[in-house]
Parts: sequence; C-alpha cells; structure tokens
Amino acid sequence: MADQARFTEVAMEHMPGLYSAALRMTRNAADAEDLVQETYLKAYRAYDSFQEGTNLRAWLYRILTNTYINNYRAAKRRPEVTDVEDVEDLYLYKRMSAPGGIRAGRSAEDEALDTFTDDVVKTALEELPEAFRMAVLLADVEGFSYKEISEITDVPIGTVMSRIHRGRRALQKTLFDTAAARGLVGSTSGGSIE
Repeated sequence: MADQARFTEVAMEHMPGLYSAALRMTRNAADAEDLVQETYLKAYRAYDSFQEGTNLRAWLYRILTNTYINNYRAAKRRPEVTDVEDVEDLYLYKRMSAPGGIRAGRSAEDEALDTFTDDVVKTALEELPEAFRMAVLLADVEGFSYKEISEITDVPIGTVMSRIHRGRRALQKTLFDTAAARGLVGSTSGGSIE
C-alpha cells in the first residue's frame, strides 16, 4: 500500500509527459490542462491502492487514458487553437542543414521528409481511428512497451500489437498518398500499401 504523503514527491515528475500526452489526446491546451488536473486528482485519491514497486508512470497514464476516454472522447471538439508552445515534438522535424542545402550523408528518406510539413504528419495521425491513434501515440511517442500499453488501455496485448501495426500501416498509407500527390513517388510504385 502506497503512502499518500509521498504522492507529490513521486508523481509530479511525470506531469510534463502526461501533459504532452493529454495535449495530443485532446488537441486543445485548456482541455489538456483539465485532463491532467483530473488525472492527478483521481491518482491522489486512489494512491493508497497503488502497489509500491510497480510502474507508477504506466499507472498514471492508465488513469489519464481512462479519464480521457470517459470524459473527452464523446465531447464535441472545440476549434483547434494553434500556439507555438503547443507544437509537439513528434511533429517537429528540425532541419539540420542550411536553408536549401543538402547535408552530406543524408538519406533519400530524410530529404523526402523535408518536404512534409508538421501539419501533414499531425493531420495524418489525427485521422487515424481513435483506438489506433491512442496505441501509436503511447508506443511511438510516449515509448511504452506493448505490455505497458495493454495495462494502460486495459486491452489484451495481442490487440495492442494489432492496433499499433494497423495504425502504423494506415499512417504509412496516408503519408505515401500525400507523397504521391506531391510527385515525390510514383503513384503506382509501392502504392499498394494495405
């Protein structure tokens, strides 16, 4: 049984990561703040049931995910507000070369990625079905293992693996179609991504 007096000490270090995840889930800074606040309130109240020695980060993310699903998924989305501080690391592609220049040793994939804007990738990710988007975000952005994602989302590990695979494939197809539309790849060369 965990001691609630230690809650602030051990749980607060996870707030930046939880906020980033909440922002990706809600797509709105105010809603993300509310989601994190509600998550911490629920976690504090239930902290006495937390088993010391288990993964606190995964436990907090599970509360965050369940709270989001219960409170925010069905709610109408507000118009998206874009603020420089809201730009997520996943969608930032920092160009290391000088403007217009190609850095030696860069792959063709790196050069092709330079033509995608952050909005293209973000839009493609947001268009994924909810279950796939959550699984991809938890795996590829937050770095959770399949087992941890299974615990966070309360679905079997095989389902997690399937959702991540299908989500990545859908994301790949959307980005391929965008590249084909921009003439970066032939529309028939490898276009059969299923």
